[in-house]
Amino acid sequence: MTSVTSDIFKGWTLFLDRDGVINNRLVDDYVKLWDEFIFSDGVLDALKFFSSYFGTIVVVTNQQGVGKGLMTEEELRLIHEKMLSEVHAAGGRIDRVYCCTRLGSEKPFCRKPNSGMALKAKKDFPEINFKRSVMAGDSLSDLRFGNRLGMTTALISPDNQLARKHPDLTDLWFESLSQFADFLTNKTI
Repeated sequence: MTSVTSDIFKGWTLFLDRDGVINNRLVDDYVKLWDEFIFSDGVLDALKFFSSYFGTIVVVTNQQGVGKGLMTEEELRLIHEKMLSEVHAAGGRIDRVYCCTRLGSEKPFCRKPNSGMALKAKKDFPEINFKRSVMAGDSLSDLRFGNRLGMTTALISPDNQLARKHPDLTDLWFESLSQFADFLTNKTI
């Protein structure tokens, strides 16, 4: 067995959900201002590691709080701008943030589990190969999104209840993004 080197995955893409994966999810609410955005434990270190491991890293996030009028597009843009700045300052990288601000009830193509944000990312980064991509998220829509596109799916959740209910959609399960990074650090082939 040999250790996996970061060069093996340089051609891979990491798709990340935001709330509940990168930052703490607000129960029954939306992160509407930067003051409400709190990075989950170990995420900045994990993103630093992923930056040397994956060729492309993008965030794909449903943000219907805008569609509901709870925040503006500008407020959401500022949250993402500050998030990217903090990630960069910690030595990490996110290449682009894609978000769908439309209401789920409208069933827009951009909203996960639909493929709109992935296809937009592929247009912006033609080197993306969905078969050589990982979707890391905390919800059923994240798992379905990745599965529809043939990605490897990684459930990020403190418990594996969703993985047990949907083993056909879940390839990997980790309690946190930092545990996923630890797994990749120690992976052997």
